[in-house]
Amino acid sequence: MSRLRHPADRRAPAPRAGRIVALGLAVLLGGCAAVAPRGGPPDRCAVEPAGVEAAEPARAVAALPGAPEVATGYVRKPLVRASSYVAVTAHPLATRTACQVLAGGGTAADAAVAAQWVLAVVEPQSSGLGGGGFLLHWDAARRAVTAWDGRETAPAASTPDDLRWIGADERVPPRPNARDSGRSVGVPGLVHLLAAIHAEHGRRPWRELLAPAIALADEGFAVSPRLAASIAASADALARDAHARGVFLHADGRPLAAGDRLVQRALAATLRTLADDGPDAFYRGSLARDVVDAVAETRGGAVTPGRMTLADLAAYRSVRRDALCAPYRAHVVCGMPPPSSGGLAVAQALGVLETFDLAALRPAAVDADGGRPDPLGVHLVTDALRLAFADRNRYVADTDFVPLPGAGVESLLDRDYLRRRAARLDPARSIGTAPPGEFGAPAPGRDAGAPRGGTTHLTVVDRDGNAVVLTSSIESAFGSRRMTRGGMLLNNQLTDFAPAPVDAQGRPLANRLEPGKRPRSSMAPTLVFTPDAQGRPAAFAMATGSPGGATIIAHVLKSLVGVLDWGLDARQAAALVAFVAFDGPTTIVGAEHPLVEARDGGAADPLVAALRSRGHDVRLAAQSSGLAIVVRRCDAARCVYEAGADPRREGVAAGE
Repeated sequence: MSRLRHPADRRAPAPRAGRIVALGLAVLLGGCAAVAPRGGPPDRCAVEPAGVEAAEPARAVAALPGAPEVATGYVRKPLVRASSYVAVTAHPLATRTACQVLAGGGTAADAAVAAQWVLAVVEPQSSGLGGGGFLLHWDAARRAVTAWDGRETAPAASTPDDLRWIGADERVPPRPNARDSGRSVGVPGLVHLLAAIHAEHGRRPWRELLAPAIALADEGFAVSPRLAASIAASADALARDAHARGVFLHADGRPLAAGDRLVQRALAATLRTLADDGPDAFYRGSLARDVVDAVAETRGGAVTPGRMTLADLAAYRSVRRDALCAPYRAHVVCGMPPPSSGGLAVAQALGVLETFDLAALRPAAVDADGGRPDPLGVHLVTDALRLAFADRNRYVADTDFVPLPGAGVESLLDRDYLRRRAARLDPARSIGTAPPGEFGAPAPGRDAGAPRGGTTHLTVVDRDGNAVVLTSSIESAFGSRRMTRGGMLLNNQLTDFAPAPVDAQGRPLANRLEPGKRPRSSMAPTLVFTPDAQGRPAAFAMATGSPGGATIIAHVLKSLVGVLDWGLDARQAAALVAFVAFDGPTTIVGAEHPLVEARDGGAADPLVAALRSRGHDVRLAAQSSGLAIVVRRCDAARCVYEAGADPRREGVAAGE
């Protein structure tokens, strides 16, 4: 793609009348009246709080060290049903914005773009202009699903050892560490991604889609309990950056608290520049210079600068890729291809699980919280995750640089291969640390990194049945904790590369740092379809995705199994007890869930006890997943969308 043109204004059809169903979390929603897009029906998509209350405490059980973001408890969300369009995002203000765009005749792409701009303002700990993302789009008329890669790239001057040494003649770690140094910042891709999807599938004017975010940044909004907890947890790091300190801390150094008003006028000015001058303004000119200057900042020699240049920004392109689609029982499940490992890992785990009768292992006493998971079902799902992570950690990276083994995706998703992998599972005993598959060629080394991430997710379906799932991130909470003069927090996504280019045996790692390469991700926006006679996607059935670093893969897999195998509705699948595994003996159970007995390390919890009896090293940890699920249900008379937002974050669903 060459330079992005400033999108021309497009005339949208007049909105249809209809009843908006909008269900909100009880948080402070200051500034709501300012976010209605021009041309949309005012207040029809208002997300009305029932009152002001903080999220339920995380029951005195901390998240694991290195967890993606601070866990803020569990607050039940209603199930939303809609017949025309629906949106689920990570924040009530973003959901309201998406809903208003849809009510005003916008497409799913329009609504996703507008909502993501708002999330950049109201969820700065999770995503923003300085980060990247992955997006799947379903074109209902053409029956076409496409993947859009807006992942960050390594600067052209990067070296393979940038994350472990300052230089060849100074073999000490970057200062103060790799994550908080300039070496961690990749060339941001989110702005290019949003512009590309809008140019391809948008209908509303570009400027209009930025207006809600500009208003919120300029006029401010009330800090929610979740954002307040995130600011407090990162206050020391934010205080070290002058621009971030001025935004998120009071003059006396206290972090902003719930109910305080967060005003971001520098960010508002940046968004106005993008609205007036188009997306190219981000990658050239003063905004690009601001990014390069922030990456080069040394803070008096206390921080190792990065290597990003203006040429790196000018050269950035998001990439349109073929979606990774695989059959699962009566459906086709589509996800992101590499450089995200999410789509492939989910598809491999599903392929393993297809050999088992999961429907017989439905949770017991199913209620709004998803019921009590069957221990054998959790055992099989987590061991399937271990097998998928074993292949992920050895083979998956940016395939523009390092090809997958054998015939690529076809080999890793081959039905016979996955059946052989499934045969390793023992219903009575956990596999522990799973071996990767062998493909008859010299294998790269094993990179066991499980990256954390400050991440967000949204799911949108429009009147025409088009759907968008978008997961975006700036990596750690508040990214690299460095902010440009223009109010943009910058990512630290390059730490998703392996810290060293080779393993202990000297074998090169597939996910090693290289110039221009995109770091491996775990983001897994996912679409599900009923197939046609040839097995191709034919009709939209479900959309899902979540934040959560490397736990994303487990959360998305849980939601798919919950709906497709266990018959849960969207709310129940989002709320269900979290169970997570990587490639190792540890199984994580979500301690924030009301059906988990977390005292004494879960000694009295039936699920925990049953897993431990099968050899799982169970650890309880409060989760910060943010599933945004939409399911299409049809009977002889009509089809209805049901939507559920994860009770572990402040997201909500709305629709008509």
